Amino acid sequence: MQLRWDTEADTQAFAMRLAACAQAADATVTLHGDLGAGKTTFVRHLLQAMGVSGRIKSPTYAVVEPHQASGPLGDVAVWHFDFYRFDDPREWEDAGFRDVFASRGLKLVEWPDNAGPYLPVADLAIHLLTQADDSRLARLVPGTEKGATWLAAAKAGQAHADSSASAAPASNGDTP
Repeated sequence: MQLRWDTEADTQAFAMRLAACAQAADATVTLHGDLGAGKTTFVRHLLQAMGVSGRIKSPTYAVVEPHQASGPLGDVAVWHFDFYRFDDPREWEDAGFRDVFASRGLKLVEWPDNAGPYLPVADLAIHLLTQADDSRLARLVPGTEKGATWLAAAKAGQAHADSSASAAPASNGDTP
């Protein structure tokens, strides 16, 4: 699935659709894109939609920021990883990341390529590409059956939102 997000509000709207799906309570999502592509912005909107309060920032120096979501899906443990500076495989074991990824909850991973073979298969990969007009192309790729079901549910949410919206067209629908 490929989407075009013309504004941050478009990013927020899609994050809200994903957050409304049951799959958000226990999944791994990888976020790909250059610096400034909007990975952390997307995470912030997703976590806010799931009921995380307080400041949501990129864990660039800490590598991981834990959160607790208390929203429509109930209490959900969330871990936001940023492997931009990750370069020591021993850190994976020392920090207990294997246990985190084996546990129930939502794992959001920026710069997943830097963690290489340690990461499990992502349920959903989101690839963000900044366009010349500052819009974003978001390519969403399911990596598991859970991810495919999640995308289908989010897309169904878009179809419902589009059919119940006023005459104004949605700017963040599927692109041809």
